[in-house]
Amino acid sequence: MRYIAARIGLGAALVMSCLTVAGSTASAAPEGTDSLYAPSALVLTIGKGETAADSTVQRAVVLRCTPTAGGDHPAAEQACAELRAANGDFNALGAGNSPRICPKIWDPVVVTAQGVWQGKRVDYEETFGNSCMAGDRGHVFEF
Repeated sequence: MRYIAARIGLGAALVMSCLTVAGSTASAAPEGTDSLYAPSALVLTIGKGETAADSTVQRAVVLRCTPTAGGDHPAAEQACAELRAANGDFNALGAGNSPRICPKIWDPVVVTAQGVWQGKRVDYEETFGNSCMAGDRGHVFEF
């Protein structure tokens, strides 16, 4: 009888240790990471000049879109939605869809986007005739 009680106690101890180990391995990913999504985080800049190499950066923001919109972009949710709709193609962002009328004044502005979009490296640069024309691309470069 004594041996049966000892075996039951030993069996219960083994079951509890197995449950503890299984519970600790289930959360193996570091806290704060989300392995279900490919990363999407970009540094966006607007500068005066014709190329990024010779421009003076006027403004810069961080736009994070995965798993939720964030960063210090003032319209992060709208910018992320527009990038998702364009499949991350900055050239397809709202070109010509804006109702604004821009003056034909040559005051070049260069916009850049560098970082990662859905796990792929992004290095985008485009020069516009002036800041009004740069704003024609939707919320992404409106900051």
